[in-house]
Amino acid sequence: MMSNKNKIVSTIDGNEAAAYAAYRVNEVCAIYPITPSSTMAELADEWASKGIKN
Repeated sequence: MMSNKNKIVSTIDGNEAAAYAAYRVNEVCAIYPITPSSTMAELADEWASKGIKN
């Protein structure tokens, strides 16, 4: 049985989940800035500017 001691759990919306997955598996990600996907682009830009590795 796996231990839950070292797990980090958080609640995120669908845009953040999609941005997280896209950022982690791609070197380049082109996102057209329309309202539903703007959050994805903003998060990817924030993570990149902080130097978070993908």
